[in-house]
Amino acid sequence: MKIKQSALLLGLLILLPIISHGKSAQEINILADATLTKFKQEVTGGEQFLQQAAGVLVFPQVLKAGLGVGGEYGEGVLREGGQNSAYYSTASASFGLQAGAQSKAVVIVFLQPAALNKFKQTKGWKAGVDGSVAIIKWGVGEDINTMNFKEPIVGFVFGNKGLMFNLTLEGSKITRISR
Repeated sequence: MKIKQSALLLGLLILLPIISHGKSAQEINILADATLTKFKQEVTGGEQFLQQAAGVLVFPQVLKAGLGVGGEYGEGVLREGGQNSAYYSTASASFGLQAGAQSKAVVIVFLQPAALNKFKQTKGWKAGVDGSVAIIKWGVGEDINTMNFKEPIVGFVFGNKGLMFNLTLEGSKITRISR
């Protein structure tokens, strides 16, 4: 029991500096612009794909750390028609065999206006509970616009840096924040 409590405390201590430093709207916007530029460069057809989306939620820097117990946190912006409409945070916790830290970018694309509206109307949206997010993997040279998506929401995780690797968004809670 004490080992679990110690691991939980250590995980929280690792994440506390990360979570306590909220970014300003300007910082989030600059990082989101850079993330979308990278997305458009790395994903063939990415710019056209994003133009057809009802909305795009960009988390430019989601940090994950853990030692037995872990968590991740990031802040991002929802863009509709290329304009910022709201700011959000994403957070999740995990338990199990893990040690290390990583940083990743997450881009969630709402393909249908109904899915976007449902997302915006919730106070705390959980991926996998309130909406299924299909994680997309694409091949080199494959145009994203030729893919047939079955889910109204698709997610892209890229830019992994660090010692952990996790391509899931399931269980991530996304909450609107004020900036």
